[in-house]
Amino acid sequence: MPVRVAWAAWVQGLVGLAKAALFITLAVVIVHQVYFGPRRLEAARADVINRFEQERKTRVIALIHRQDTVSVFGVPVSSNISIEDSEAVLRAIRLTPAAQPIDVILHTPGGQVLAAEQIANALSERKAKVTVFVPHYAMSGGTIIALAADEIVMDANAVLGPVDPQIGDLPAASIVRMVEIKGTANVSDQMLVLADSAQKARLQVAYFVSQILIRKRYPQKKALDIATILSEGRWTHDFPILVTAARQLGLPVSTDMPRTVYDLMDLYPQGAKGRPSVLYVPVRRGLGGSDLLPSLPGLLP
Repeated sequence: MPVRVAWAAWVQGLVGLAKAALFITLAVVIVHQVYFGPRRLEAARADVINRFEQERKTRVIALIHRQDTVSVFGVPVSSNISIEDSEAVLRAIRLTPAAQPIDVILHTPGGQVLAAEQIANALSERKAKVTVFVPHYAMSGGTIIALAADEIVMDANAVLGPVDPQIGDLPAASIVRMVEIKGTANVSDQMLVLADSAQKARLQVAYFVSQILIRKRYPQKKALDIATILSEGRWTHDFPILVTAARQLGLPVSTDMPRTVYDLMDLYPQGAKGRPSVLYVPVRRGLGGSDLLPSLPGLLP
């Protein structure tokens, strides 16, 4: 009987040690991922941004919105342009000498109109050159910011987007059009108030964009035409404005995207997935600039 009691106590102690070891391991993993992981990533991003500043002799501001993994279990949280973003960007602009050019690396689905307009207004007042780099997309409020640049550098497949305001989840232009079609007598008072706000929002965004473009030395008629096209709601809000279309609008677009911008984007991974959904073998660049296939054992002499 005493042997059984001793054996049970030993097993119980062993289970307790196993639980303690599991708890300690889990705590170490959580601390590593939540504390040390993001710090290493932030240091790598700062290093690339510093390298880009040295290459171009500019102040670099990265406004990049990804789905970042914010917990040990990989729960992604998408982000967009917020008032907190505008506060940080405005601070960076204030700390930049007036004669120093600014480069903005922009990757965003858009966000709060007020925040985007604050950033665009501050950039448009700069005397030194402002360049906006769009490696993938800068939609909605991101396009408003891009319009404040002296030069917009886009990847050949990158896109801008319309800046027509959204009232809640509804396009302002569609709200106004719906009331026009149905007639004011056939809609509720609440919808009439909403349509009034929608019409004001359209006019406000169009006016703001036109003033930004005029400040960037666009002729007044051209500025009004661009502002109207982008804000009137002729397209859906996710309509992609490709490089060719942006140039047709008269925007100062080039496609000379520096490699360093892509290097920085690599440090902003999407939210964690069970497995990668896109796989490819990177291509090496030859001495003369030509692309070389990677050396694969057994396939090349």
